[in-house]
Amino acid sequence: MKGCAPYIVDEIEYKNLNAEMNQFYDKSYEDVDEVKPQVIEEGQICVVFSEELKCWCRAIIKSIMYCRDDYQIECFLVDYAKYIFVGTKDIRIAAEAFLQIPYRAKKCRLYRTKPVTLRVDFCENTAKIVPTKRWDSAAIQYFKNLLKVTTQMKANLCAVEDNTFDIFLYATKGDEKVCVNDDLVAKNFAHLENDDQENQTSLYAESLPAEPVNPAFPFRPVLCQDKTPTNPETGLAVSSSFLEETYQRSSTDLNKNTASSSQNLSEEQNFVFLSNKIEPFSALETAPLFDDLKKELAQKNFLGPNFTESYCWPPVARGCDVVAISYQGNDPSLYIPPVLTFLHSESYCRALPSRNGPLALILCPGRKKAQLVFELLGTYGRCSRKLHPMLIILGQNKEAASSVKIQGCEVIVTTPYSFLRLFEHHNLFCRLCHLVLDEVEVLLSEATEQVFTILDYYNKSIFAEEWEYSPHQIIAVGTHWNKHIARLMKEFMSDPYVVITAVEEASIYGNVQQVVQPCTNSERTAVLLKILDFTPSNLQKVLIFTDSVNEAEMVHQALQSNSIFSLRIHKESEFNFTYILEQWTKKYSSGPHVVLVLTDDCMEPLGITDATCVVHFSFPSPSIFAQRLHSLSDNFCNVIKDSSVDQEYTKARSVILLTEDSACHAPGILHYLQHAEAEIPPELHAITAKVLEAEEEKKLSRPLCAYLKTFGICKNRTVCPDRHQINFEVDVPRNIPDEITQTSGCVTILPLHIVNATNYFGRIVDKQKDQYTTLAEEINEYFKKPGSKISVENVEKLALYGLCEQTLFHRVQVVEISPKEEENVFFNVKVKYIDEGRTSQVQNYQLLHLPARFQCLPPQAVEFVVCRLKPIDNEIEWNPKVTHYIDYKIKGKLHEAKIVLTLGNTAWVDPMVRVTRLPGLNMSVTEYSVRSVILSTGLGTDNPEHITQLQKLCRHMQVLENSKNLEHSSIKENTAGPEDASNPQNMSMQGNSTENCNSSEITPGNHPCDDVAQTKEAEDSTLHQHKCFNPEIKWFQNEETVTVKVKIASVADCKCDFSEKKVVFSAYSGDKHYLADMELHQDILAEKSTCVIKETEVIIVLVKENKEMWCKLLKNKNLHVSFDFEHWEDFEDKSPFPVGNKKWHCTDAVTEELVDFSEDSGTESDD
Repeated sequence: MKGCAPYIVDEIEYKNLNAEMNQFYDKSYEDVDEVKPQVIEEGQICVVFSEELKCWCRAIIKSIMYCRDDYQIECFLVDYAKYIFVGTKDIRIAAEAFLQIPYRAKKCRLYRTKPVTLRVDFCENTAKIVPTKRWDSAAIQYFKNLLKVTTQMKANLCAVEDNTFDIFLYATKGDEKVCVNDDLVAKNFAHLENDDQENQTSLYAESLPAEPVNPAFPFRPVLCQDKTPTNPETGLAVSSSFLEETYQRSSTDLNKNTASSSQNLSEEQNFVFLSNKIEPFSALETAPLFDDLKKELAQKNFLGPNFTESYCWPPVARGCDVVAISYQGNDPSLYIPPVLTFLHSESYCRALPSRNGPLALILCPGRKKAQLVFELLGTYGRCSRKLHPMLIILGQNKEAASSVKIQGCEVIVTTPYSFLRLFEHHNLFCRLCHLVLDEVEVLLSEATEQVFTILDYYNKSIFAEEWEYSPHQIIAVGTHWNKHIARLMKEFMSDPYVVITAVEEASIYGNVQQVVQPCTNSERTAVLLKILDFTPSNLQKVLIFTDSVNEAEMVHQALQSNSIFSLRIHKESEFNFTYILEQWTKKYSSGPHVVLVLTDDCMEPLGITDATCVVHFSFPSPSIFAQRLHSLSDNFCNVIKDSSVDQEYTKARSVILLTEDSACHAPGILHYLQHAEAEIPPELHAITAKVLEAEEEKKLSRPLCAYLKTFGICKNRTVCPDRHQINFEVDVPRNIPDEITQTSGCVTILPLHIVNATNYFGRIVDKQKDQYTTLAEEINEYFKKPGSKISVENVEKLALYGLCEQTLFHRVQVVEISPKEEENVFFNVKVKYIDEGRTSQVQNYQLLHLPARFQCLPPQAVEFVVCRLKPIDNEIEWNPKVTHYIDYKIKGKLHEAKIVLTLGNTAWVDPMVRVTRLPGLNMSVTEYSVRSVILSTGLGTDNPEHITQLQKLCRHMQVLENSKNLEHSSIKENTAGPEDASNPQNMSMQGNSTENCNSSEITPGNHPCDDVAQTKEAEDSTLHQHKCFNPEIKWFQNEETVTVKVKIASVADCKCDFSEKKVVFSAYSGDKHYLADMELHQDILAEKSTCVIKETEVIIVLVKENKEMWCKLLKNKNLHVSFDFEHWEDFEDKSPFPVGNKKWHCTDAVTEELVDFSEDSGTESDD
């Protein structure tokens, strides 16, 4: 039956469904006959209008009664569980699109709880309670009264049969929670279905059950035990369903999740490395947590404990120092439940100093992870005493840190950077007992100095006298081992418990020596024989892993022919596993070695863990590599316990034979070896580089990486699905006028859709004649005419349509249509507003036919990226606070910007400013620079390498296109600075030209395009200097001198010739010859000018002939010369015209750029 599937969907979907039904049936009043049913019969599914709810509802017709001139139809509202009567005028056909999600109302019955009644036998004059098929009226009344006084209802789902939910029902009245099933039995209104279970443990039992059961059923453990399949290897219950009023996951999803959890358990339980003995627990009921927390975890359908948690929770709950490395090491559940248990203890609270401050500090690697941890603390902390946790994310503004109030807060969740900013204004260590390092490998890699600074403060604080009896604990959890963890354990922890369930990470901790031996395929056997040619005094057990039977036989024969005794085992060998194990475990005298050649599929049946050397004759995948390392696990060293052992000494060794055929898995193995700090041959780097290059080639059809565009770098390049190189076919500038890409790129832009703080979609506005404005007026006039709104019958992907949004009409393109929805009458489609850049979901009937004349103008939406900015604290995403503020500040307002680079439909701008014309005056005021606004929030910082990285990415493309002289597809990477003499405003291409000058005087000026010819000549001249390299040059000035920095490392044979109008610099770095022939804008004193060579650069100081500010350095443009904006503030303070708090002066190189903006039109200041 439609809509009666035994699961529940998100509440939001029902709200959306209700809104769509109301919109559809309210608008269909003109064609009522089309949506009214022709026949009405019992059991029919329909949509009816409820006067009480004032909305259209899905319903099932239960009965039909004739009353006077009309019929009265009794309907059951399947989403509200109500019976109502409606007339035929209020019934509509249920459209197929409205029957895709299940009914909200579910039919439930009390699990194994059957009604009883009092049977009186008058013959025998007796009365007894017996089962019956119908509930007694007294039981029904009691049940209704119970519901009236209940403040909260919860249901534990046990089974689903014939679309009926079998549940345990829990009612909360006041502070008491009642199991309705048990209550009805206790009141003799019902009995349990099986008599032999009537006396089992009920809700009110205080003691835990003797046998481990599914943690999802702590209130009725034994009754549900036969319904709960258990993992035979772990004893953990692995299947459960829990239904609440706000339950959002289906039972189907739960089964999938549970199966996945069971699989993870079985995979992970095969290995655990412990520094100290830990007795794990097998079920939630026996976990070292307080009872209320166990119930809360069970009610939240907590699918645990998993294998790692069963080992981590006991030492954490006892207050011990713990280091846990696991595949699930990024899950906060590894530490939150036991830490809450410890904080909940009354004896613990009495031992604390009577001061104000946090008891626990959780350091997370980033804002998003901190948010997740904080939410979990709020969820699981409801059942404990009030801890008042705080999530603290601070920027670089000191005022924000000083205004934070931590009184009463006992748990702080933050990042290392934010904590240190907060610590400048608050004493946070006076009561701190628990320090948690979440994702410790990330913290110690990206914030090493900050983390150890916090650890030093914590270590000093615990030696105070009043802490003599107070607990202190450090917990570090993560997915990978990090070299700094050893220092953490040695200097800051006391006898820590190390729990590692990832075998490859345990091998790093266990000091396994990793050796990579390059060779060719034909040389592998010879190299193997050299590896085995050792004469150690101790017994050596060697495993040689191959990936095929033929390879195993070949290796075995080669060893025998060289008088090396070896065993072999594979699926076709004549020896069984028992014989091989007997030979392997046989006691040998010291000196000889045991060699076993085997295929990977024999590892698990043999179960060998005491090998001393593993030889990877066939190159392994990362997963197979980890399984092979498991064979060495008995010889992993405990580097912390056995501190007397030389760290260079190792009992276990892993040898990889690297050949020309090892490319497939080379990146994964290289990543691991780098992580293990092993010696890596250059051959592995070369193979990996080729593999990664080939992988990038496969991504050419993908969009350019968003992180690369926004920040100039992608930290997760190997796993990022998008491309990181230029695609000539895709990256040709689009939607950007040719005259802009061919000139300096000064434009007026209108941001319309804010993606994040520095990434927006909008339009480039033509001040003279904006074609889109004219088109938008024509479109709106057209659709306002009667009969113009023609709905589209067949929606096609990528086609253009019209769409009404409030009172405006937009051009949209269909981006995606779900295959399942195409068959329905009404369905959702994903559309893109081609003139704004945003996307949304709309109904298919909302799309309108768009005449061809309105489709001629190309899409106007352009993506803009503000350059040289990134989030603070190594974050990879902008804080929503900054994005929201920028959205409020710039959306829908005209801004002036300088385009410094274009790729495809993306334009990089630097700067981007808001300029307002002063009415009645030939003058305009710069209200703000977007860059300055972001920096002022304290949540953004400078990113000087942004443009440089993008230029490196584009350099080969630009050179190629210049050589081919391709028009209209060039990528302009304008790096000019104040050296552009003919047009000073070009300075803004690289730097923040308006951040420190709030307004500028308007004077006539030339358009930036005027010096294009000179630029082209300069570009051509540099291309002809193919025998010499052009160094990167940056310059800045004061009134007396100009300082030129030539970026060259390891300079040799440096020459610098000065003349009155020219400087010629040449030098060698390695085998490269660098030459810079600079014709200066103004004269210098050659005899007083100097050249100084440093390690990474050459500094040339030019003494000006006249003491004045230059508007540029060179007479003609040079792509390799730019202004050094790090020294911008050096001459900003010399402004001669201060007025109030604003400065009405900029150097000409900045001012005249904004002059042209204001002279073009008088409408640029419109809001």
